[in-house]
Amino acid sequence: MMIVLSGMIGAGKSSLTTILAEHLGTQAFYEQVDDNPVLPLFYADPKKYAFLLQIYFLNKRFASIKRALADDNNVLDRSIYEDSLFFHINADMGRATEQEVQVYDELLDNMMEELPYAAHKKAPDLLVHLEISYDKMLEHIKKRGRSYEQPENDSSLVGYYHNLLDRYDAWYQNYNYSPKMQINCDQLDFVDNPVDRQKVLALIDEQLKKRGTL
Repeated sequence: MMIVLSGMIGAGKSSLTTILAEHLGTQAFYEQVDDNPVLPLFYADPKKYAFLLQIYFLNKRFASIKRALADDNNVLDRSIYEDSLFFHINADMGRATEQEVQVYDELLDNMMEELPYAAHKKAPDLLVHLEISYDKMLEHIKKRGRSYEQPENDSSLVGYYHNLLDRYDAWYQNYNYSPKMQINCDQLDFVDNPVDRQKVLALIDEQLKKRGTL
């Protein structure tokens, strides 16, 4: 069984990944953020480093997925299927050239074709998408305190975050690589509220049982 999470910056993907891995007694795989040497460079100069950052993430994520697919049960805190969404938003904001977009899209396509040959399954068993409002997302971002993510330090982030939120709805509706479900993070606080945490775990367990993977 492999579960992947998706959702906005600050939605709580890493937290739910930890909770799910403990609940299921399996391994968690995390997106490299705190020790990512390119991420601060991107926030300081998005136009210069957008392509490098996305290639960095794509490489790390591909390696994580191959390791996860090689084992029986795992939870990943970010899906590779979201990578194109992030990079194309940056491209539309003038942070990447047409040539960079072409190179990136071709590389991603090649990686996606290789995944079935890297392991015994072609796709996750379940995608858990974390839906969140702009205000709640900002609350989470402020709480974890990464300076380069704060809109008050960079006003351009306001448009960037709203752009991501607007596009995530369509991305989720069009996602068809695996079974999927949504968790409303405004209504269910699985980090600080034990009752909400159990509700979220029960919802995910229900989906897994329906598909015979739990």
